Amino acid sequence: MPKPTGLNAFAPFGSPIFRSLWLATLLSNLGSLVQAVAAGWTMTTLTSSEQMVALVTASTTLPIMALSLLAGVLADNYDRRRIMLVAQVLMLTVSVGLTLATWLGMLTPWMLLTFTFLIGCGAALHNPSWQASIGDIVPREQVPAAVMANSMSFNLMRSIGPALGGFIIVIAGAAAAFAFNSISYVALILVLLLWKRPPLDNTLPREPFTQAATAGIRYVGLSPNLLRIILRGFMFGLTAVSVLALLPLVAKDLLSGSASTYGILLGCFGVGAVIGALTNASTRARFNTETIVRGAFVFMALGILLLSTGHSKSLSGLALLLCGACWMTTNSLLNVSLQLSTPRWVVGRALSFYMMSNAFGMVAGSWLWGLLAESQGLQLALVASAAALIVGALIGYKLPLPEYDRLNLEPLNEFIEPTLAVQLKQRTGPIMITVEFDIAEEDIPVFHRAMAQQRRVRIRDGARRWSLLRDLEQPNIWTEKYYVATWVEYIRHNQRSTISDSGISAELYALHRGTEPPKIRRLLDRQTL
Repeated sequence: MPKPTGLNAFAPFGSPIFRSLWLATLLSNLGSLVQAVAAGWTMTTLTSSEQMVALVTASTTLPIMALSLLAGVLADNYDRRRIMLVAQVLMLTVSVGLTLATWLGMLTPWMLLTFTFLIGCGAALHNPSWQASIGDIVPREQVPAAVMANSMSFNLMRSIGPALGGFIIVIAGAAAAFAFNSISYVALILVLLLWKRPPLDNTLPREPFTQAATAGIRYVGLSPNLLRIILRGFMFGLTAVSVLALLPLVAKDLLSGSASTYGILLGCFGVGAVIGALTNASTRARFNTETIVRGAFVFMALGILLLSTGHSKSLSGLALLLCGACWMTTNSLLNVSLQLSTPRWVVGRALSFYMMSNAFGMVAGSWLWGLLAESQGLQLALVASAAALIVGALIGYKLPLPEYDRLNLEPLNEFIEPTLAVQLKQRTGPIMITVEFDIAEEDIPVFHRAMAQQRRVRIRDGARRWSLLRDLEQPNIWTEKYYVATWVEYIRHNQRSTISDSGISAELYALHRGTEPPKIRRLLDRQTL
C-alpha cells in the first residue's frame, strides 16, 4: 500500500516557495541558536545568580506570551508576508545593537535581557504568520509534514548551532557569535522580499483589531478541542523547559564544563529532536496523538532524571537525545493538532493562543526551576520538574487530545447573501435572526441536545444574545433567535460555517416536521423613542 501523502516527510518540499522559505529559515535558525548559546553563556560570566541565567530563556519567551494575540490578529487580517518581513528586520536591527554593545564592553545582565527580550518580540510577531502560512502554501494533507519539517529545520541547526556557538565564543568571543546571528537574517529577508504571495481573497472589510481579538478569544473559548491542546501546551512548556533553562548550569556546575560543553549538550538535544522528527510519521501511523504525547511526557521525565545525576558527559548527552526527541514530538504534534482543528479564518489567532500558553508555561517554568535551583539545589529542581511531567502525562487520561483527521474544517460555502427589500449599509445593525422549527413532542429531547450544540457554534462564530423560544399557543413551534452586530457581521458569521458544523444543522432540519423548510427571518432591530 502506498504511503499517504500526509505521512511523506518530504512532500512539502515539492512547493518551491516552501522550499525557499525552509532553507532561508534553516540559516536563520542557525544564527538564533548561536545567539542563544552566546546569551546563556555570557550571562554566566556577567553574574553568579542562577535565576538570572534561567531568565535568559524566559526573556525570549515572555514576548511570545505578551504579544501573541496581537500577532495572531495581524496574521489573520493582514498580509502575512509583510508581517514576517517587518519581524525579521526588527530582529536584525536588535541583533546588530547587541553585537555592538558586547564588542564595546558595555553589556550588563539587564541590558542582555533587554536585547534578548526585543529579539523575542520579533519572533513573537513572526511565528503566528509563518505557522498560519503553512496551510496557504501546502495542501491540508501535507500540513503535518510541513510542521514537522519546520521543527526539524530548527532542530537540525540545534544539532550543530550550539556547538558552533560555543566554538565561536572560545575562538572569537561572544560579540562574534552575536554578529553571526545578525548576518543569518539576511537570507530570509531576501526570500520574503521576492515572494509573490497571492492577494487575500476577501470581499468583506477587515475586522477592527478589538473585534478580531474578541472573535479569536470567543472561538477558542468555545472550542473544547482547542482548549485541551492549549492546556497541554502550557503543561509541557512549564515542566519541560527546565532542561533548556538550567542546561548552562548543568554544563558548568554538574559537569564542570565550558561554553563548548554547553554547546555540545545543546547539540545532543538537537540531534534527539531531529530523530524525533524523522520517526514521527511512522510513530503516528502506529499510535494515536494522545498516546504519543502522553508517552513523550513520561520519557521526557526519564531523560531529565538521568540528566540530574550528572555522572558523566556521555550519559548527559544520551539523556538530552531522549529529551530532544520528546520535545520535538510533543510540540510538533500539539501544533499540528491545533492547526488541523481550526478553520483557516481564525488559525492565526488560535496559534497565537497556543504559543502564548506554551510561552507562559516556559516563562513560569524558567523562573520556577531557576528559583528552586538557587534555593534548594540544581539536582532537586530537575527532579521536581520530572515529577511535574508525570502529572502532565496523567492529565491526558482526563483530557485526551482530539484526533484531527476526523474533522473537516473546510468552509461549507452554502450561504448565499439574500436579496433585501430594505437598503442597508454593511455597518447597519444590530440584526436579529430567527429560525422557526416545527418539532414533534417525542423529538424534543433530541432537539434540545442538537440545539445546545447549535448554540455553541453560533456564539463561537459571532452570534450574540442567543435564545430558544417556544410558542405557548402552538407548542410544537420552536424559534431559535440570535443577534449579530451589523449586516456585514451576519455575512461573516455565515461564511465561517464549516463542513463539520453542517452536521448539526442537518440534524435539526431532519427533526423539522413542517412541509416547508424552517422559516428564517432577518430583522433590523430599531428601538422607538
